[in-house]
Amino acid sequence: MARSMKKTVIVFFLLIFSANALPQIPVLSFDQLEPRLSTESDSLYIVNFWATWCVPCVKELPELEKINKLYAGENVKVLLVSLDNPDHMESRLIPFTEKHNIESEVVLLDDPRSNRWIPKVDSSWTGSIPATVFFTKDSKYFHEGSLTFDELEEIVRSKLNY
Repeated sequence: MARSMKKTVIVFFLLIFSANALPQIPVLSFDQLEPRLSTESDSLYIVNFWATWCVPCVKELPELEKINKLYAGENVKVLLVSLDNPDHMESRLIPFTEKHNIESEVVLLDDPRSNRWIPKVDSSWTGSIPATVFFTKDSKYFHEGSLTFDELEEIVRSKLNY
């Protein structure tokens, strides 16, 4: 009986350890995300709306990762907002971020009321992705569609006044 109990305890701790070892991606409603779409700091925020099933989004992600790394020592923050189905977190989103070595912060937006929140991100947004918002405490720029590295860097440099 003691041996059986030991095995149960070991399996229990292995399950806890392995669950904690999985990367965690926060799941947010738009109301939880919305405060992150403005700032009073001197940082430049780049918020990209994307999904693993979106080919142009996947093509653009390495460019955003380059920006994140290039400006890591500066006041530039990249947030990748996944619009994937929350049911696909374990099967698609987490494996995707691991496979592609995504180092930028990733959150999953789980809010089916897109007609309510899309215009709050930007009144010109039709809802197509990728879509990216660049903002500081003094300015905001919205871009719907893919951006190349050069285009991203040009926007970043202009917002940082380089």
